[in-house]
This record gives sequence, C-alpha cells and structure tokens, in this order.
Amino acid sequence: MSEQLAQSLARRLRNAENTRVPVSPVREEIALDDMALAYAVQQANVDARRAQGERIVGRKIGLTSLAVQRQLGVNQPDFGALFANMAYGDGEPMSLSRLIQPKVEAEIALVLERDLTHEKHTFADIIAATAYALAAIEVVDSRIRNWDIRFVDTVADNASSALFVLGSRPVRLADLDLVAAAMTLSCDGEVLSRGSGAACLGNPLNAAVWLADMMVKMGTPLRAGDVVLTGALGPMVPVTQRGTFTAQIDGLGSACAVFTE
Repeated sequence: MSEQLAQSLARRLRNAENTRVPVSPVREEIALDDMALAYAVQQANVDARRAQGERIVGRKIGLTSLAVQRQLGVNQPDFGALFANMAYGDGEPMSLSRLIQPKVEAEIALVLERDLTHEKHTFADIIAATAYALAAIEVVDSRIRNWDIRFVDTVADNASSALFVLGSRPVRLADLDLVAAAMTLSCDGEVLSRGSGAACLGNPLNAAVWLADMMVKMGTPLRAGDVVLTGALGPMVPVTQRGTFTAQIDGLGSACAVFTE
C-alpha cells in the first residue's frame, strides 16, 4: 500500500470538499478490491481534520441496504467518522452552499454509555452499551462527480458523509421495536421515502454489531458518548432546493433537517 498515494488522494478529496467542486472517482488509482488503501485515504483525512482541532463524536455505517451492496459489488457495509462540526440540531437551518450534491436518508441513531471493546460483540453487548436511541437524518454528499461511485470511492470519501441531524426524543431500546419501526421521510409535507428498521441489514443492531467489531479491528473502538448512525431505513432522497425534510420513525418521533439557500 502506498502511503504517498493515500495522502495524495486524501488531499484531492479535501480540496473537492473545500471548493465544492467534485472530482473523478478515486478507483481510477485504487484497485476495486483494495479496501485497505481506501480506508487509508479516509484515515488520512480523519487525521488531517483532527490536526486542525476537530473532534470525532461517533461513526456512521453505510451500505446497509443489501440491494446497494449488490449494486457496488460488495458483501459488507462500510463506515465513516462523524465530527462535531457535522452535527446540526433538530430543525437548525443548514446552508446548501456548504454542500455539493447532497441527499438525505432517515436513520436510527444509537448513543453509547459504555465502551465496546470486545473482538466479537453480540446483540446483548450493544443493548447493554446503548444509553438511548434517536431519530436521525444523515445528509450524505459525494466529493466524487455525479455520484459515480463504487465501494472504494465511498470508503475513501469518508463513506460519503457530510452532516447529520439528531432528533430530540431519546428512547431506551427496551421501549422500541427496532425491526418493525416504520419510517417516512417527507419534504414540506410530501412523503418521498418509506421504510422500516428491517431495511437496515434486517435489524439496526446487526449493523451496530458489525461496526463495533470493525472498529476494534481497526484499533479505534467505539467509546461511551459516541453517536452511531446505524444506516438508512429506506431510499435516500436528493436535496435540490431549500426545504424542510422530516424523518418520522415509530417510537422515536421525528428529526428535521432544514435546508436554506
């Protein structure tokens, strides 16, 4: 694996984010099966952000839809880092000028109260470590032109993450049916996406177990206080103009992402 190449591609993606001018796919220089190099590019940008004083507040899980996995030719999800300056409050305005080609998806977020440090985790470990769940909206954005991505492209690009909104109704897992929880995602009252907890690898806890194991393997285990975005509950929706997107999830209430010009 070339450290020089990883740093070069990381700079390319950082520049695309800063200038809001997307770039060609990184798979032009990374083999389609070179997951290690793709994550090295991601980590180079995580290190660059932390060097500038940014704070990691959790992780996101991507590619939790089996249909999307098949589309990208993989059999597992991916992950990206969440930073404090990516977080918006429920209903807090966010400017479209900060983004390139954004889309939104409704998710269930877990907030941890215990570290997850086992080599292999179970549902019981995740449940015991979770303080509460929240409705959430993830704003995904690709620094790759026209969303022309494969697995290594999105991994290198921090799992195509951009911003996220957490709802304001914390609920303990004992009071939720994560699998059956129905979701609607609407914009200014028009429903654009529907789904349920079952759309996220069959159960959002499957995604959380995968992430907990992966983060231990990577040497950066999930810690108390971390936010975990477990993955989309239904199809993502492009954001093309200002408006209010509302994710309504049974048992969790809602989360609202408000886009301004």
